[in-house]
Amino acid sequence: MADPEHREEEEAPAVGDDEDTGAQVAPIVQLQEVAVTTGEEDEESILDLKSKLYRFDKDGNQWKERGAGTVKFLKHKVTGKVRLLMRQSKTLKICANHLIIPTMSVQEHAGNEKSCVWHARDFADGELKDELFCIRFPSIENCKSFMETFQEVAESQKQVDDQDASAAAVLVEKLTVEDKAADAEKKDEEKSKDKTGEKESASEASKADADKKVEEPASSA
Repeated sequence: MADPEHREEEEAPAVGDDEDTGAQVAPIVQLQEVAVTTGEEDEESILDLKSKLYRFDKDGNQWKERGAGTVKFLKHKVTGKVRLLMRQSKTLKICANHLIIPTMSVQEHAGNEKSCVWHARDFADGELKDELFCIRFPSIENCKSFMETFQEVAESQKQVDDQDASAAAVLVEKLTVEDKAADAEKKDEEKSKDKTGEKESASEASKADADKKVEEPASSA
C-alpha cells in the first residue's frame, strides 16, 4: 500500500506548472518620479565619516545622544564657505548643521581617543543655538582625520573672511564714489537751475524796463 504522504506528493503540481493566462493587471495608482533636493547640490564633500553625535544638556548637566549617522564637511562651490552637516542614518533627520568659522577649535574628549568636542552656533533645529557637541567614531584614525580636517577648514576660512571683507570694502568704496558723483551731479543741476532762474528774472526785468520806457513818452504826449 502506497504511503499517503508519498501519494500527495505525486499528485501535487510541481512549482511553476501553473498555466500563464496572459492576463495583465494594471496598477491601481500611477506613481510619478519626484525630484528630491537635499540642499547640498551646490556643495562638495570634503570628508564623510560614520559617527555618533552627542550634545551637552546644560539643564540636566549630562550628555544626550543626537543621533548616529554620517558627518560631512561641505564646501560651497561659489562662496568657499564650509559647513558641518550630520544626518541620522535611517531617517536622514539633521543632527548638526553649522558653519565652520576661524574662531572654532576642536579637541580630544578627555580619556577617549575616539571622541572629540567643540562649541558651535548650530542651526539643526531651525534656529541658532549655542551647543557643545561631542562626536564619537569607530576608530582612532577616523577621529584624528575629523579633527585635522576641522582645524584645516577653520584656518582656511580666515582667507575666505578676508576675501569677503575686501570685497565688502571695495563695494563700500564704490558706493561712496557713486554717492559723491550723484551729489555732485545734483549740485550742478541746482546751480544750473539757479542760473536759469537768474537769467529769466533778468530778462523779465529788462522787458519791464523797456515797456516802461515805451509808456513814458506816450503819457507825456
